[in-house]
Amino acid sequence: MTNKLENTDFFKQAIKLLHSARQQVVKQVNLTMVQTYFEIGRMIVEEEQEGKDRAEYGKHLLTGLSEALTDEFGKGFSVTNIQQMRNFYLTYQKQQTLSANSENTIQQTVSANFQLSWSHYLKLMRIDDKNERKFYEIECVKNNWSVRELDRQYDSALYARLVLSRDKDEVKKLSEKGLVLEKPKDVIKDPYILEFIGLPEKSTYSESDLEQGIINKLEHFLLELGTGFTFVARQKRINFDNKHFRIDLVFYNRMLKCFVLIDLKIGELKHQDIGQMQMYVNYYDREIRLDDENKTIGIVLCQNKSEAVVEYTLPENNEQIFASKYKTVLPSKEELKLLINETE
Repeated sequence: MTNKLENTDFFKQAIKLLHSARQQVVKQVNLTMVQTYFEIGRMIVEEEQEGKDRAEYGKHLLTGLSEALTDEFGKGFSVTNIQQMRNFYLTYQKQQTLSANSENTIQQTVSANFQLSWSHYLKLMRIDDKNERKFYEIECVKNNWSVRELDRQYDSALYARLVLSRDKDEVKKLSEKGLVLEKPKDVIKDPYILEFIGLPEKSTYSESDLEQGIINKLEHFLLELGTGFTFVARQKRINFDNKHFRIDLVFYNRMLKCFVLIDLKIGELKHQDIGQMQMYVNYYDREIRLDDENKTIGIVLCQNKSEAVVEYTLPENNEQIFASKYKTVLPSKEELKLLINETE
């Protein structure tokens, strides 16, 4: 008889295959549910338009439909939930290409349009700006964000932080394609929100504490950095002329095909900090990067900075060295507005 232990890899493969199959089934069920809710929303709106007194008729219609569906299927069809289906259709109707034949509507749109769960869309519907809403929808699909991650990215004003450094045409692209990395500046946010590392905003902690917090929450930090980042090293040692230096964090971006160096600074940014990063970037460009790779990007993360110091320390037409603030607690909406206004 074959020893059970000898087939461990085989068993794991079978288990993995079944898990994958179940995930696909759940995804397809969720997708069909979303499409069905959209279609119910369409039916409600069209039925309301036939009513003489729309306000009163609509209220009666929602109540009656809630009772009918609850009698047939049980919980999950309160008047509030039915109202959300109606709002879902009104929010997304212009994005969908629907058939006049309602019997074919769900099948025709299942694979082509909605790709997220109902919980995702409940969150997205609460975003009033259609361009901002579309951006978050695209990023959820591209990066496989959970609802929790969507909440975090929205609460940290990701869209607003990206909009700051873009002209009107680039802002429009955000709502059409999401975040597309084409040049070094596309990876930069200001500020970076690092509340997940668990350090208080106004406390005495060291740069090593900040670095360790990031390493402990590396998956979260990669999400904050954006698309295409992979971790390479921490405290990367470089040597020349019998001198030794250490770069706090080294990443590689697969989209831009370049190294991204990050130095962490507590307190006010100094011109020496920028000069040090320039040295690191020059070293990587001349000694590390390959011929088919693009120039290295350097980011200095600091608690505070003077835009004038940054401007006059860096060369004109700089496309490699950037300085950004970071926050170790999630700012309130009012604080985020102030932070964004300071950067404008």
